[in-house]
Amino acid sequence: MPVQGKGENELNINEEITAPQVRLVGENIPEQGIYPLAKALQMAEDQGLDLVEISAKADPPVCKILDYQKYLYQQRKKAKEMKSNSAKIVVKEIRFGPNTDEHDFQFKLKHAQGFLQEGSKVKASIFFRGRSIMFKDQGEKQLLRFAVELEEFGRPESMPTLEGKRMTMILAPIKKK
Repeated sequence: MPVQGKGENELNINEEITAPQVRLVGENIPEQGIYPLAKALQMAEDQGLDLVEISAKADPPVCKILDYQKYLYQQRKKAKEMKSNSAKIVVKEIRFGPNTDEHDFQFKLKHAQGFLQEGSKVKASIFFRGRSIMFKDQGEKQLLRFAVELEEFGRPESMPTLEGKRMTMILAPIKKK
């Protein structure tokens, strides 16, 4: 059976601790202080818990008496919670042509407004087909109008840029206080 290596944040417990003396801290001990390793191990065993080396670099190493499996569970739970609280940036794309009529423009504007209110970024892009590339100034005006219409919900992160046959602009939502 292969021996599993320690993870980078796993600690030494019980017999894995090699220092002759340890500093005991925590609430499971009668008096905090420096104890011989054998006595500290005996105290942990009497309580049915583990002796866990919290800080190996200290002299003498700092240890706590606690349930190691419960400690690992709480660490994983805390890490998972931190990950779920981190911001996830979603970019929604709205596409239209340089000659999009007013009704379609308003329809796409309403969708973009909803996306910005839910906290997503909006990438507005105008796709030029064939000879419509001649109307790139019209496309830029349309994107700028799009940004002006949405100024109370989001602010432009970048001005319209032409990349090949596509002109794009990104709008970020305004943070609510």
